[in-house]
Amino acid sequence: RISMGIHESEKKARQRVMINVDLYLEPDARIERDHISETVDYDFLRTEIERISQERHFNLQETLCEEILAICLAKQGVMAARISTEKPEAYPDCDAVGYELFWRKDLPRP
Repeated sequence: RISMGIHESEKKARQRVMINVDLYLEPDARIERDHISETVDYDFLRTEIERISQERHFNLQETLCEEILAICLAKQGVMAARISTEKPEAYPDCDAVGYELFWRKDLPRP
């Protein structure tokens, strides 16, 4: 549950937000021993998402996605990331409303 939204009703209570993250790792990385030390341990990501989601109110899903993207791209071994969020309780006549962002580390950020 996250404090997110531009409407007064959204600012009064946390709402359920679905967060999906795809990490694209360095293509030369090889798993040889089936050990976590050979890849990116994504526990850091869950911890960081939990931290930022509790620290503040987000007006926009786009802002949350940007912050998660920055965390992902700062991690060694991550070459790109796709972040998506969905608010399933935003409207009674929609399954969800969402936003998705993809960026590669080798591209300059606008």
